[in-house]
Amino acid sequence: MYLPPQFAAKDPSIAPELMRAHPFAQLISADDSGFPFVTPLPLHLIEEDGGFTLLGHVARPNPHAGHLRARPQALVVFQGPHAYMTPRVYPDLARVPTWSYLMVQARVEARFIERFEDKDRLLKHLIHDHDPAYADQWRGLPEDFQHKLMQGIHAFELRVLELTCKVKLNQHRPESHAAMLAAYEQGTPDERALAGLMRRLNLGIPQHG
Repeated sequence: MYLPPQFAAKDPSIAPELMRAHPFAQLISADDSGFPFVTPLPLHLIEEDGGFTLLGHVARPNPHAGHLRARPQALVVFQGPHAYMTPRVYPDLARVPTWSYLMVQARVEARFIERFEDKDRLLKHLIHDHDPAYADQWRGLPEDFQHKLMQGIHAFELRVLELTCKVKLNQHRPESHAAMLAAYEQGTPDERALAGLMRRLNLGIPQHG
């Protein structure tokens, strides 16, 4: 993605935080004709040995599995909070509207998971992320039924080869920050999330001393 230097995340903790807080990602591969093929899906992030791995699955009829087997490298995109930014935040009038947002883009390599035990472990990670109260019900299902369900999915791990995190908060226009922060703090949940990040990055916070 287009990434001007001022919008590249300087804090390495922002990317994994966003990936966990907004796990419903877009998995993008090339199909057999070379055209992009997209599947939206929840992914579980594992951080170990200084690297990242994403766990996920698609339904067995989904052709995306075949595209990944033929071409294991793919792109994963996580979209964080985003909001309109009015030009009224500037002290002068000759400005234009824009959009504030956070995004993580990961180049990944897929490896398919075939064993029942490994698929079960993957699903338990996703259940823990999104519906921990369901865990006992899942464990209580008959084993033959669980095996049948597992046969209905293609499960995989996506090893992250390259990670890019974009934080677009008008960092290069400090004259807008105080008014941006004040407006976002009174706004929608996404706007308030952006305001929190602005505070974390000391954007719009008066500096004393």
